Amino acid sequence: MLSWIEQATGIALVLLILLDVFLTVLYARIGAGIVGYRMALAVWRGFRSVARYFGKNRGAVLSFCGPVILVLLVALWAFGLTLGTALVVHPHLGTAIRAASGEPTPTDFITALYGAAGSISIVGGSGLEPQTMPFRFYFLFNSLIGLSILSLTLTYLMQVYSALLSRNALGIKLWVMTRNTGDAAELVARVGARGNFSAGYTNLSEVAGEIVQVKESHHFYPVLFYFRFRETYYSASQIALIALDSVSLMRSALDQDEFGWLQDSSALDGVWEGSFFLLTTLEGNFLKQGEVPPKPPDDVLAEKWRERYLAGVRRLQAAGIRTRQNLEAGAAQYINLRTKWHSHITNLAPAMLFRMDEIDPALPDERRHLQLRKAS
Repeated sequence: MLSWIEQATGIALVLLILLDVFLTVLYARIGAGIVGYRMALAVWRGFRSVARYFGKNRGAVLSFCGPVILVLLVALWAFGLTLGTALVVHPHLGTAIRAASGEPTPTDFITALYGAAGSISIVGGSGLEPQTMPFRFYFLFNSLIGLSILSLTLTYLMQVYSALLSRNALGIKLWVMTRNTGDAAELVARVGARGNFSAGYTNLSEVAGEIVQVKESHHFYPVLFYFRFRETYYSASQIALIALDSVSLMRSALDQDEFGWLQDSSALDGVWEGSFFLLTTLEGNFLKQGEVPPKPPDDVLAEKWRERYLAGVRRLQAAGIRTRQNLEAGAAQYINLRTKWHSHITNLAPAMLFRMDEIDPALPDERRHLQLRKAS
């Protein structure tokens, strides 16, 4: 009776691991994994708890989280298949499965693990041979499974790092377009230098496509969420903030008569919607937050946004870009647009242990805010 329970447990474990591999690698949908998804979340929480004690070096600690999760995921799949197979073959050591040398076959569980690893490995060499047709077929099945899992794992790792490269490249691209400041006004000023947005429109269209690709990459490979680097420009939070702030400035600060075609363009819609999808996808699946309605800013925060808007307008004017005449109406529109996305950034950035002044360096801090108010 106990042998049947042991075998049934082994078969269930093997099927569970195969299902997890299928959902993670082939089905490839965020939140679809069974074992690996929960393991990754637990490891991330552990890294976050430890990183809090390292102060300024927390980024260096968290930068190891993504690679460690991948190593543990592969180890989990390998060990799970080995353990499950060992539970199946253990009751039959010495009978249906014997030592190839003809000597007495050990019947301990370590030997079962060794034989299971050999049957899964493409190199074999466990020294155990099945004596019955069902177990010969089972050993053959294990070899095919082992070869398939190895191929799928290698492909999965290559795809993950390819998607990570695309995300990082987009982050650096936006950072460079802001002249290494993280200020969206710099990006707009350079895209439309001297009031010419014709060439910059192509750049905006490309950015829209790249943001959508990054969003889908996180949907297909959720482990990307746990790759957190020390540099803020690699983070999804800053990528989305620069993109959304750029669109907000262009729609609220540019002269509507001259640049109405740009404000209503599909390029700006693509950047806006793609960034929103990225933020809400990460929030909903990793922060476990439902749809949160935009929260209007208090008076202090609204004044900070107004100052940020006016500073952006001055930068655009210095670049030779014609801005709207009614700045108060523009500031009100900017505050309304920013209200729609700001809370998503403030939810996601702290979850990745980033400070908001790191993610949004263009927003006046408390000290600068007071100085600007006195100057005005």
